[in-house]
Order: sequence, then C-alpha cells, then structure tokens
Amino acid sequence: MSSIERFDVGPRLSDMAVHQGVVYLAGQVPNDCSKDITGQTQEVLDMIDALLARAGSDKSKILRAQIYIADISEISGMNLAWDAWVTPGHTPPRATVQAALANPGWKVEIVITAAV
Repeated sequence: MSSIERFDVGPRLSDMAVHQGVVYLAGQVPNDCSKDITGQTQEVLDMIDALLARAGSDKSKILRAQIYIADISEISGMNLAWDAWVTPGHTPPRATVQAALANPGWKVEIVITAAV
C-alpha cells in the first residue's frame, strides 16, 4: 500500500497531499485582500508554484485546475494573471465558477491537482 505524504498539516486541513505520484493542493487563497483580482490571483499562483516545487512538481504538470472567484464579472482580471502564468502548450483542464468564498476579502481561490 502506498503512503500519503501531507504537508503543513493543521487541525482542519493540510496545504498539500501527495499520493501515488499525484499532488493535491488545498484551495489556495491570497494573504493580501487589498489587492485587485489580478494581484490576488498572482499571489495565489506564486503560492501554488512554491507548493508544487516542494512536492517535486511544477505548473507544466498540472492535471486539473478549479478556480473560484467571488465575482464572475472579474474573470478577465483573473485571466490576465492566469494567462501570463500558465506554461504554453501545457495549459491544464480548468473550471472557473463564481462562489461565495469563506472570507469576503478574497476574490479568488484556486485548487490544483498535478503529477509529480
């Protein structure tokens, strides 16, 4: 049986788990709520890069992205950061939905699944 490696384990959740060559990230949210949607998205993408690197992966190995934005009318601002970040030729399958996020200051939350 293969083991599960968990990273940054807290009482409610872990930031990341790795199992059988797949990296599962918890929803990543910005720390700085004063930024606009583009800035918050870039901050979250930087966090994703760091977590994937810790697992021995990177954004070119993303299998699926789930993006939650508080206001769907801001999707173009989110896409500005996303389009500049993704690896050309390796854009992952993605879903983007409007959602009421847990903190009213958050404009975006991103969940990633990637190969190691």
